[in-house]
Amino acid sequence: MQRASLFTISSQEDFLKRSLETFHYQYKHVEVYRRFVDYLGKDPSGVKDLYSIPFLPIELFKNHRIWDSSKPFSPEILTFKSSGTTGMERSVHYVADPLLYQESIERSFVQFLGSPKERVVLGLLPSYQENGDSSLIYMVNHLMQESGRKQNGYYLYDHKALSHQLAALAERRIPVLLFGVSFALLDYLESEGDKSFLKHLDLTVLETGGMKGRKEEITKEVLLEELRQGFCTEKIYSEYSMTELLSQAYALEDNLYRTPPWMRVLIRQVEDPLRYVEEGRTGAINIIDLCNVHSCAFIATKDLGLLQGGGFKVLGRMDNSDVRGCSLLVV
Repeated sequence: MQRASLFTISSQEDFLKRSLETFHYQYKHVEVYRRFVDYLGKDPSGVKDLYSIPFLPIELFKNHRIWDSSKPFSPEILTFKSSGTTGMERSVHYVADPLLYQESIERSFVQFLGSPKERVVLGLLPSYQENGDSSLIYMVNHLMQESGRKQNGYYLYDHKALSHQLAALAERRIPVLLFGVSFALLDYLESEGDKSFLKHLDLTVLETGGMKGRKEEITKEVLLEELRQGFCTEKIYSEYSMTELLSQAYALEDNLYRTPPWMRVLIRQVEDPLRYVEEGRTGAINIIDLCNVHSCAFIATKDLGLLQGGGFKVLGRMDNSDVRGCSLLVV
């Protein structure tokens, strides 16, 4: 599988061709995926379009090694783990080609937000830093490296230090990109101290989700408006990815996420995961991420969403009562 061709996809036909190539490659080389496809009774020769490709339940990353057998495996391989509390089973994503992930980060970021070299990159991502092994932290670290600014850095819960840095950057008229988990961004806005300098700062805020269990739940629209008002900027954007993916989608307007050319979202029925709903109808999110060439590129997530206007919206999470066909998880 050639890395370079991933980033030259320019049409629906290209994407379909590459997706089918990846399906057959992973059926041959990723044992867990092959066993899952066989369990469904799916004949690989009959897979002719995106909707006939089986999507692996994301839960399998918690208790199976999703790995390309053509690649040597060792404990030193780059590994990402999902966030979770002590004792909680966490998803694990083994990354055979870190350079592929880095190129995916760079290309999608430039496509949606421009070059990271144009701004200081700051992080307010306490939950991710505390858990460790985070793909998001890896991504932000890489963008900081690409930015190359000495002011780049993380702030955890030190709101005074963050304010001091932001005020200094506002005075020097240096553009800033602030990555923040939702609850931490709101906590910062609610913290003590003068924040009038925000009115003079060229600031882009990229929220990464993360409200559940930390603050009172609010709608995404309310969250984005509170961030616009609090940070005194219209450039409040959102990023969507997860431990099990090597690509990111971005929402720059109307809370509508858009994907890079090598990534695609389909919406499946909740009641029947092998069927799909039309645009505008709510269902569960399936993701094709062709950068996942050495794990699994076809992931059935537990997020709810819908397709709209060439993009997609994320509407929440399925609970356990939404899951159908759980026996498929025993492979």
